[in-house]
Amino acid sequence: MSDRPVLKITVKEPREAVNSNSERINIDPKNVEKGLAKLVLTLVELLRKLLEKQAMRRVNASSLSDEEVERVGEALMKLEEKMKELKEIFGLKDEDLNINLGPLGDLM
Repeated sequence: MSDRPVLKITVKEPREAVNSNSERINIDPKNVEKGLAKLVLTLVELLRKLLEKQAMRRVNASSLSDEEVERVGEALMKLEEKMKELKEIFGLKDEDLNINLGPLGDLM
C-alpha cells in the first residue's frame, strides 16, 4: 500500500448537490457586505501576520537599522489599529477571521 495521498471524487445528482450545499452557501443580500468584509479582512490579517513574522526575523538577524525597525513597528501598529476599527464596523471578531480549511485545519 502506498503512503501517497488519495483523491476521492464523488459525483452527485443535481438535486443532491443543491441540498448538500444549502448549509455552505448563504446568498442573502443583507449579508453580502459582511461576508465580503470578512473575506478581505481575513486576507489582510493573514498578510499582516506574515509581515510581522518576517519583520521579527529581520530584527533578530540585525538586518534592519534602528530607523527601519521603528518604521516597520509603527506601520504594523497602524495596520493593527485599522483592522480593529474595521472589525468593529462590520461586527466581526478575531475568531470570525479564522477560516476553517477542512482537512488542512484553520487558516490562522
